[in-house]
Parts: sequence; structure tokens; C-alpha cells
Amino acid sequence: MEAVAEGLWGLADYHEKKGEIGKAVKCLEAICQSHVSFLPIVEVKTRLRIATLLLRHSHNVTHAKSHLERSQLLLNSIPSCFDLKCRTYTLLSQCYHLVGAIPPQKQILYKALHLTSAAGPDVSVKLWCCNFNSQLANALIIEGDYQNSISTLESGYAYATQICYPELQMFFVASILHVRLLMQWDDQTAVEVERALHRCDQVWDTIPSDRRAHCLGLLFYNEVFHIFYRLRISDYKNAVKHVEKLDAAIKQDSNNIPQLHQLTLELNALNQSLSRSDLPSRERSALSARQACLQGQLTRMTTAATSSSAGNDSLEPTYFGNTRRALQDKLLLAPPPINGEWLPKSAVYALVDLIVIIFGRPKGNFKDCDKRIQSGMHIIEEELIRLGITDGVREVDLQHSAIWMAGVYLMLLMQFLENKVAVELTRSEFLEAQEALVQMKSWFTRFPTILQACESTIEMLRGQYAHSVGCYNEAAFHYVGAAKISESKSMQIMCQAYAAVSYFCVGDAESSSQALDLIGPLYRIKDSFVGVREEASILFAYGLLLMKQQDLQEARNRLAKGLQIAHVQMGNLQLVSQYLTILGNLALALHDTGQAREILRSSLTLAKKLGDIPTQIWVLSVLTGLFQQLGERGNETENDDFRRKKFDDLQKRLADARSSIHHIELIDKVRFEVQQFHELDMKRTMAGHSMRVNLDIPESVGLSTPMPVPSSRLVDLDTRRRGKRKL
Repeated sequence: MEAVAEGLWGLADYHEKKGEIGKAVKCLEAICQSHVSFLPIVEVKTRLRIATLLLRHSHNVTHAKSHLERSQLLLNSIPSCFDLKCRTYTLLSQCYHLVGAIPPQKQILYKALHLTSAAGPDVSVKLWCCNFNSQLANALIIEGDYQNSISTLESGYAYATQICYPELQMFFVASILHVRLLMQWDDQTAVEVERALHRCDQVWDTIPSDRRAHCLGLLFYNEVFHIFYRLRISDYKNAVKHVEKLDAAIKQDSNNIPQLHQLTLELNALNQSLSRSDLPSRERSALSARQACLQGQLTRMTTAATSSSAGNDSLEPTYFGNTRRALQDKLLLAPPPINGEWLPKSAVYALVDLIVIIFGRPKGNFKDCDKRIQSGMHIIEEELIRLGITDGVREVDLQHSAIWMAGVYLMLLMQFLENKVAVELTRSEFLEAQEALVQMKSWFTRFPTILQACESTIEMLRGQYAHSVGCYNEAAFHYVGAAKISESKSMQIMCQAYAAVSYFCVGDAESSSQALDLIGPLYRIKDSFVGVREEASILFAYGLLLMKQQDLQEARNRLAKGLQIAHVQMGNLQLVSQYLTILGNLALALHDTGQAREILRSSLTLAKKLGDIPTQIWVLSVLTGLFQQLGERGNETENDDFRRKKFDDLQKRLADARSSIHHIELIDKVRFEVQQFHELDMKRTMAGHSMRVNLDIPESVGLSTPMPVPSSRLVDLDTRRRGKRKL
């Protein structure tokens, strides 16, 4: 019967190479469903093969899990077969993960680690230990058990060190940095994160330079968390070098795509020709030689077949997202057996675009931002279609195994839309901002669980829009609402500061009192934050408060400190422009006309660069008052004419915005309603865990781990500060 099994295995291989996965599975299932008994080892190998095909090429996780659970039962009665047991455990762990069954996943991984503890000191055993520790750490992350996750990753790092495998060591230290960034932030956490950063740099330097070129996925994984940390502490200056390094690496990788595409097309054509049964032997030999040559070129370019330093590729690599992708569509962490991926290449490309936008937008690089927003959204929309997410598809329609991958792309899409809203509001393109906000609302109402973390952002952006069009009461309502529903302390502080500014702009006594109630407590805790974004926002709002109280000199001192933060530490041109305008106004009130003129001209230059029409009008109004004080009639008339043109332009834009069918919906003092899908209890449980973390550790050494959606904001919220025009 072994000959029958080998024949069916060979036939399954043939169908798989032709892309006929259904036929390949049927060949293998014929062995499992046969009335004649096969040896248990034959059945185990067959079921493993079926499960692998299903996980690679379909969403049929339940079927794959059944085959693996049967294999596990068969293997329990066999004392040997260490490798088969490990392969069964790793694939079964993946299945449990994909259906959100974390407790049984942990149970199977503990069982796997117990098996490896009784095995010998071989390199392959150590690699399996790394595999299982990596998966277990990820399961612990999902449960929010960060401390034990770090301990588990340290165990994996120890095994990687024992086999002198720097790429694998890098994987674990980068994952530890990742988890450190997820933990509750305090002074001790900051120290531990700094240590983790230095450790990553040290381990990366131990990888020989010729081998680093084949570790693009690890490079990305490491660099992106360096960037996230610098964003967290508002160290934008030192983050820029990491952004540039990451962007350059991705651009270089993307330049290989046309050549890879051409090689793939030629290889597919060759495979088609070689499948012909009537092909003459001489021609078949020539085509086979060419096929081997093309395969060699492809593997050298993708590093997928590059031998690892440990010389072992026995671990079955699984596929991230259960979406079948060509080899060149994967961004591998490193050569085998670390040939998993943290994110699909398309998600990596989109995330790099997003990071560049985050750093470019505050500097007014809107042309590049527009291009990258368009590029990133196009990538994401294509991937959503590949996942089956088209018009009308809702959360309830998703397969379990597609939920987490959908979450990755949907969260990226929402952040691109968020940045688009910010750019358009800065340029007073209110209709464009409306359209992007309406899109955000549409996605949120269709996928309320996956995009749960976006609700506070949408409310905050509704506040930004309302403030930009002069609806200050409505703006304050949405800012306060965003602060209430956000779990992020930073987001809460920022929205409260924004709400205070909106209340000041209303101008009446009650609103000023509400602003004071918000900004007073914030000012007293301003020194408790890790970064400077919150402090810059609080100082701006507090400066407005002091001006209302006629404490002009103290207001000047506080605003000057905020300006220094905005300029030196943040590099946020819009915030700098608005700080300069209010300081120019103060200088004029204090009769320092020389400084007022200099400050206001600088502010006007920045506002023009940003296309920020409201700030331009604000500056021009103050300049008109300055020229009146100085008796410069010519400058006053010229300046006021320019102000009127800008004012008329703004009024036309505002009129268009207010006449839009979306205007009332966006400013209305109600939260967007979402439909609750009660049949999604299990999906909600899985997604709910995901909301509590930013990013899971990556797939590696034969494992697949989803990336839950981030609950914290990557975007620099300070770049969208508006509305001080009523002063």
C-alpha cells in the first residue's frame, strides 16, 4: 500500500504545481478515506500535507484543523517521529490562532515545548524551540500578558544564541522591543525600551554585512519600531534618519519588481510547456535547463532559497493571511528558516508611505503627501478586493481567517484617510475633507469591531472639520466626545486642549468658563508626559486663556516656550505659524511694533507655504492693525486688499462646504450609529483582544501570526490645530 500512497502523493504534487489545488487535495484525501488501512505514519504525512495545502491556498481552517487533530491523535501512539510531531504542533497552533482559540493554542504549544525539552541538543531541536517560543509569545501578547511574553521571547533568544544564529537573535530582540512598546508607559518602561533599542542595534551589527542584504524584513521590523519609539517620545529629529533608511530600502526593493515579474511570466510559460506529455525529450531537456536557470535567478533575488547559517530548512513555512501570493509578493524576514513575514509586502509598502506622510505633513510637504496617500490607498484597496471586501461586504460576512488581515489593511486605510482629512483641512479644501471623512464613517459603520479604535479619531476629525468651518460649539462637542471614548491618555489630552480652543473661539462667558475647566487641570499635569506634543497643545490653549485674562506678559512667556517646542523638537510648520501669529498679536498689544512686524511676516510666509488660508487671513488682519498704529496707509491699504481677496476665497469655500449634503451630518451633535452584529460574538472576542495592542510579533520559523489593529495613534495630531481667528 505504500506504493499506492507514494503514487497519490506524486499525483498531488503534479496537480499542485499546475495550480489545481482542489484536485491535489482530493488525491490526498483518497488515502485518508480509503477502506484499506495505511500505516499510521503514511496517514499522518498525508493529513499534514492536506492541512498545509488548505492553509496556504484557502480559508478552510476548520477542515485543516480536523486533519491536524487526527494526526496528533495518531502520533500520540508513536514514540518517535519528532519532526512530524513538531510540524503537526506548529500547524495546529496556527489553526487555533486563526479561529481565535488562544487557550488551546497555548496548551498545544506548551505540549510542543515539553517535547523539545526531552529531545537532544541538535540544531533542528533548538530551531523548533525558537518556533514554539515565538508562537507562544504572540499568544501571550493577545491576552495582554506582556511580561510573560517577554520571558518567552528571552527563552527563544537564548536558544538562538546557543546555535550562534544572529538573524534569529535579531528576530527575538526586535520582538522584545515590540512588546516593550506595547506595555503601559512609565519612567521604568522608558528605560527598558531604551535598553531594548540598544540591544537591537548591537545584535544587528553582529550580522555580517553580506547577510544583512538578505534580511529586508528584519530591517523593516527593526526600523519601524525605532520610528514608533521616536514618535512616542516626540524625538522627530532622530526619527528622520530611520524613516529615510526605511524609505530607501523599500524603494530599492520595489525596483526589482519589474524584473521579477518578467522572470515569473517566463517561468510560468516554461512550466506550461513542460506539462505537455507529447514534448520531445531534447526540447524537454532544454526547457528544463532554462527552467532551473530562471528558478535560480528568482530565488537569488528573493533570498527565499538562500541557505541559512544554521543550514536547516526543515520547518514548514506557513502563509501569512491565507491569501495565496507569489514568492516575489512576500517580504521575507530573512533566509530560511526565518522566511516568514511580519506583514505582507503590500502592507509594508503602504505603511512606509504612511510613515513618510506622518513626517512630511507637518513640514508642509503636501505634494509628496498627496502622491503617497494616493499610492497607499490604491495598494490597500487592491488587497481588500483580494480578501473579498467589496462594496456591501460587512464585518459579519468575513471568514474568521480573514478578520485579522482585513484589520491590518482597514486600519491602514483609515489612517491614510485621516491624513487626507488633515491635509485638506489645512488647505481649506473642505469638500475634499468631507469626502474623506464620509469614507471613514462608511468603513467604520461596516466594520465597527475591527475599526473600534478609530471611533475616537473620527470624532476628533469631526471636531477639526467643524472648527475649520466656524462651527465652534459643535467642534467642542466632538472633541469632548472623542476624549471620552478614547483609551489613549495622549489622545484624551490633545482633544481636551482642542476643545478648550474651540470654546475660546465661541467667545461668550459660559464657553470661556468651560475652556478654563478643561485647560486648568491639563496645565498642572503638563510635565508628566513622555513626549512634547501634549505640552505644546496645552501651552497653546493656556496662552489663549492668559490672553483672555489680560495677563499678556505671562501669556507671551508661555507661548514662547510652546513655540520653541513646536519649532525645535517637533518641526511642525503649521503650529509654528499659528504660534507666531498669536505672539505677533501679543507683541502688538504690548506696543512692540518692531518685533510684531518681524514675527507676523514670518508667520505669513509659513501660512502661504502651507496654503493655510484662515491663518493667512488672521495674520493679515493683525498686520492691518499694525500698519494702522504706525500710520503706514499705503501698506495698510495693500495689506487689507490682499486680506479681502483671501477672505472672499475662504467664504466661497465655506459656502460650498455648508451647502454640501454631508455638512450637517458631520457637524451634528450625535455620534455615528453602528449596527451590532450579535452573531459575531466569537469574532468580537478575537478582535477585542486585538484592539488592546498595536502590532503582533511577526511570522517566522514556520509560524503565522496576525497583526491586530493599533489602538494608539501613529499620527502627529498636532499638525491639525486650527481656529484661533476670533481673537
